[in-house]
Amino acid sequence: MTQITESPLPVAVTGATGAQGGATARALLRAGRPVRALTRNPGSPAAAELAALGAEVVRADFDDPASLVAALDGAGALFAMSTPFGTDLDAEVRQGIALLDAARAAATVRHVVYASAANADRSTGIPHFDSKHRIERHLAGLGLPWTVLGPAAFMENYANDWTLKSLREGVFHLPMPPGVPLPVIAADTIGAFAAHVLARPGAYAGRRIDIASQWRTGEQIAAAIGAASGRPIRFEEVSLSVAAGYSEDLATMFRYFREPGLTIDTGALHAEHPDIDWQPLETWAAGRSWDL
Repeated sequence: MTQITESPLPVAVTGATGAQGGATARALLRAGRPVRALTRNPGSPAAAELAALGAEVVRADFDDPASLVAALDGAGALFAMSTPFGTDLDAEVRQGIALLDAARAAATVRHVVYASAANADRSTGIPHFDSKHRIERHLAGLGLPWTVLGPAAFMENYANDWTLKSLREGVFHLPMPPGVPLPVIAADTIGAFAAHVLARPGAYAGRRIDIASQWRTGEQIAAAIGAASGRPIRFEEVSLSVAAGYSEDLATMFRYFREPGLTIDTGALHAEHPDIDWQPLETWAAGRSWDL
């Protein structure tokens, strides 16, 4: 059994008021690990919920390096994530690098776990995957112990506003051919895995691990949502041109998902990590309240 390394110092968690970061913060708190939640808005309802659970909430702004250094002072580890959504790819890279440089400047940080994307290290050509790989490369050169997690497709994307609109019409749309599966994972599973890694820095330092709970086709996703919502839902493939109408980045991602496709051996992954609750899509869907 891998030895668990506890630290009296808090884990700093970025994106703590969002899906991945919030799930990681909650998993750490459940494990009794002190958490320092970094957020631009400490007064938000999501920040208040974390504080009520026992997290220390501090202000940190990716565009304010001084605030990052102050927020990481005294933290023993960092869960880092980045996103271009709401900014742009160059801003994501700039902000991600600023965060990692602040971690290096903090004398107490001894391990950085960065949430990237599955296959992002394989020259996918997907803009928001390639931006994350640029941050990964910077992390590898910092001289700090690091671990990179590459989550597969988020189950939470199947309950966003765009998807809910079509689900209310009884249709689950996805730019994937019928019968072609995608690896999927829930935010809670990402958080559980991140907390597992953060408790075992010696076992995971220098490793990059793509993670997923299972592979599911569009038809299987539609069936799971239908069963959970009590409404008949059918799967319908939409063209890549529809995805391109939202963004070329999105269309490029699904083009890659179709061919050559993501490569995650879930059997080997789960066998190596039997203590993780690899939440299936059906369980995730059943645990949601579907407003359809």
